Amino acid sequence: SLLFGCFIFTITVSAHISVKVVVDDLGNKALYEFPVGRWFAIDEDDGKIQRDILVGASQPTGIVYNVQVGTGKIRGAGTNSKIHLVMHGSKGVKNSGKIFLEGGKFERGLIDIFNVEIAALLSPLSRVTIGHDNGGVSAGWYCENVVVYCPFTGIEQTFPCCKWLDENEGDGLIERELYEMVSLRQKRQKKHPWSLWIWTSDLPGAGTDSAVFFQIYGEKGKSDEMRMDNKTDNFEQGQLDKFIVELPDLGKLTKLRIWHERRSPFAGWHLSKASLMKTLTKEIYKFPCERWLDVNEDDNEVIRELPATGDLISEPLVPRWAPYRVTVCTGDVSGSGTDATVFLCLIGNLGDTGDRTLVNCKNNVNKFEKGNADEFIIEAVSIGRVKRVRIGHDGRGGGCGWFLDKVVVREEGKAESQAVEFPCRRWLDRNEDDGQIVRELVPFADGQRLFNISYQIAVKTGNISGGSSDSKVFVKLYGEKADTSKMMLVVSENNLRNYFETGRVDVFTVDTLDIGQINRLMIGHTNEGMRAGWFLDSVQIVVPVHGKHYMFPSHRWLCKDEADGKTEVEIYPSEILDEEKLINYEVTVITGELFAAGTNANVFLQIYGDQGKTELLTLKSRSNNFEKGTTEIFKIEAADVGKIFKIRIGHDGSGLGSGWFLEKVDIKHLVMGLAPKEKKEDKKKKKKKKKGEEEDDEEDEQELQEVVQTYTFTCCRWIAKDEEDGELFVMATVFFFSCSCPTDVEYEITVITGTMSGAGTDASVYVNIYGENGDTGERALRKSNNINKFETGQEDVFTLTAVELGVLKKLRIRHDNTQANSAWYLDRVEIVDTKEDVTYYFPCNRWLAIDEDDGQIARELVPVDEAFMKKNDDEEESRATLGLEQKAMSTTYTMRVKTGEKKYAGTDANVFAILYGEKDDTGILEELLYNMNKRFIGNIK
Repeated sequence: SLLFGCFIFTITVSAHISVKVVVDDLGNKALYEFPVGRWFAIDEDDGKIQRDILVGASQPTGIVYNVQVGTGKIRGAGTNSKIHLVMHGSKGVKNSGKIFLEGGKFERGLIDIFNVEIAALLSPLSRVTIGHDNGGVSAGWYCENVVVYCPFTGIEQTFPCCKWLDENEGDGLIERELYEMVSLRQKRQKKHPWSLWIWTSDLPGAGTDSAVFFQIYGEKGKSDEMRMDNKTDNFEQGQLDKFIVELPDLGKLTKLRIWHERRSPFAGWHLSKASLMKTLTKEIYKFPCERWLDVNEDDNEVIRELPATGDLISEPLVPRWAPYRVTVCTGDVSGSGTDATVFLCLIGNLGDTGDRTLVNCKNNVNKFEKGNADEFIIEAVSIGRVKRVRIGHDGRGGGCGWFLDKVVVREEGKAESQAVEFPCRRWLDRNEDDGQIVRELVPFADGQRLFNISYQIAVKTGNISGGSSDSKVFVKLYGEKADTSKMMLVVSENNLRNYFETGRVDVFTVDTLDIGQINRLMIGHTNEGMRAGWFLDSVQIVVPVHGKHYMFPSHRWLCKDEADGKTEVEIYPSEILDEEKLINYEVTVITGELFAAGTNANVFLQIYGDQGKTELLTLKSRSNNFEKGTTEIFKIEAADVGKIFKIRIGHDGSGLGSGWFLEKVDIKHLVMGLAPKEKKEDKKKKKKKKKGEEEDDEEDEQELQEVVQTYTFTCCRWIAKDEEDGELFVMATVFFFSCSCPTDVEYEITVITGTMSGAGTDASVYVNIYGENGDTGERALRKSNNINKFETGQEDVFTLTAVELGVLKKLRIRHDNTQANSAWYLDRVEIVDTKEDVTYYFPCNRWLAIDEDDGQIARELVPVDEAFMKKNDDEEESRATLGLEQKAMSTTYTMRVKTGEKKYAGTDANVFAILYGEKDDTGILEELLYNMNKRFIGNIK
């Protein structure tokens, strides 16, 4: 006991742990108790040797501040002195007192990170005071900055210093007051401090040496998965372990999920119970367990879900146990089974089960074999109606590729008729389909791929020495509607096997639920491999369905041996850009059963609707596409064209056996429509209705929902240069339309070549006709009434069949410049609409040549009156009038293309461009190549 003034301080200790401090106020005859029960040691507990304790609390409480202290990169910047910090409140009245930052290195160019716990809310801070005791051999210190983040307020403040704290440098000060650079302030997610207590049972072998993780669920959402880690030997037999954790606002807590890694020989653990207390409000939730988490005990599971109990949980809100029987059906195709480790997560309207490894099969010894239906029991707190299933595997082993047919989920004890089926019928294989090994399934057989959206994630590794990583990288996205799971980035869109190399950008696509606008992301790695450390430069995320492009700067190490030692980081977008908004289309392509019906060529598709058309879309995946008798489904993102009335589909004629017999094409997308209203579960007992009242008055109730709209296009014909009409050569094209749409029209095209010397061409000529109802797509002019086409002064007549275009608006004509005599002087083109018996005149009177006129090999022509064509009195005046008329209906675009300055940046390939506008597109601009080769920036019309 120490007598000081009129107070007596009594410190009760046990071994090296302070149990409590008692203050006896003699003057006011008051007794104050300050419970501690924590280590004051750098190598125990959380490593603190200084604590703020609130009076009368049942356990120590406080607000945690995350403090990052940066040491400069100049020579001699590090120090061996003891660093202290004082945080001052916004009004300058309250402060934290002197806090000693023990355990930091304060080496040159290093960021030291500390979790400071005090019993006062000071954020936002007005200033900080930082200094040292001038002790040690190298006492002088160059401080770069101090960054303080308060999870309780979500405010991160930066206090720049960039000065010496050294008696022999600058002004000789070893303590400085730093003020915030307000422009660097960031608003992050608010989190509240909670005390988590874990009781390990007093049974023999109850303790574990394995890493333990937990996740909390509440009425408003869920926390991240967190590891319970400090410097003490935790989870020993009969031991109570205490942790301070930070959780977002989850509302009333509903359950705790807790599990451990099975890596150590002594991983088995018998958990007695757990409790959570909110530091500031003293809300307490209890989670009884009294079960093993052990592969050799109980039900052999290492994960437990514990429903919340306590005074705050009223009877209607008490979570109930709900074991789920899950049947996983492997497909019956060749090589469909897998030896990889499979995991599954059930997602309902009341939460999810988390990822569960499917180990204990109830009906088969060898799981996930071809044609198998494997049953598993998932023990969980009720998640309500199951709405989604996330299933995948770890991708390990030689035969890890897996063809999943479906997953069937039924709450144990309920009738088979209440089982929910989640169809898949896709590969989970890096070398098949889209290369994904994790999928989210919805209970819709029709258009199931439309209910997930794609997130295109571009990860840039820094261009600094040693910045690459061999470790596995994961990302988690947080949105305004929901969060994604922690997703491993395993298959890149740019097909690079060795990811995250220095200076490289790796692009990944993940399909998951719509989480709304992204407000932050977590990215990190598993710290595995010889070179696990990673320098992350930036992350960019494009969400085509939202029309958003997010920029996430990072420029920091994720490495145990660099900077603050973190291997994962939470970052916020610096900029959100708007892009063209696209929608999901699901395209089903059926190849016929005829001999050699399949194709190895590249297949493309273009969709036309009453609101426009899509760009040319390539249909491809990692599988061997368009084989005889196959049905293949592609998910594409493209512009919303409204009600679809035709498509253009074909191939480029490349590869051996390019001929293709196409049976049918289905196109699906989501539209708003009336659908049966979803019935909500009523927890209260329904009252009996009076006689004569309708009992099923809600059965026929409907509401506006997203429903699948399907368009079917029947073909049943060859797309080949040596079959049927043979017109489908190189850019093979054919149209389909539904019975309610316009019919086929035959257009007779007459091409008149000029009469001057050298006017003819040997190049291939292509034409695209535009009308009120769209365009024909680019077609090759192959079969003429003349054997040798496009000769000087010659008229060549072609027949082209297409969906009715209505009144013609313009004509685009070009040649491919592939022959020695490619230059061509085109006089005019005449088109007869045989259905309406109308002739359209498209005068040109210009060269299509790279070394004549303006160097263009493509022209866009507009129709003129027949009277204009009969004006032969003044040819020069007529040509001038035509030029003015065409110019008035055209727009000139100047395109500049800059090749990078890196080694080998140039190309000898054929370069083309397509400009897309609100009204239309320009088509392929191949003349770009020739203008570039002439070192000339031309006008593209």
